[in-house]
Amino acid sequence: MTKLKIDGMSCEHCVRAVSGALEEVPGVDTVVEVSLDRGEAIVEGNAETASLIAAVEEEGYRAEAVE
Repeated sequence: MTKLKIDGMSCEHCVRAVSGALEEVPGVDTVVEVSLDRGEAIVEGNAETASLIAAVEEEGYRAEAVE
């Protein structure tokens, strides 16, 4: 499981955009949650963290891995 801190989300459209971007990353089995309130995303699978961050940033948001 990978947890990302996401900055820049302000509405449900943002949540859907981030979720959709993460779902397209090779190796993602499930996008468990993208939380607007907590500003985070939780993903299951064996996708590379750098690929997940890049997908979120391509949508216009900032992301970083949470240990």
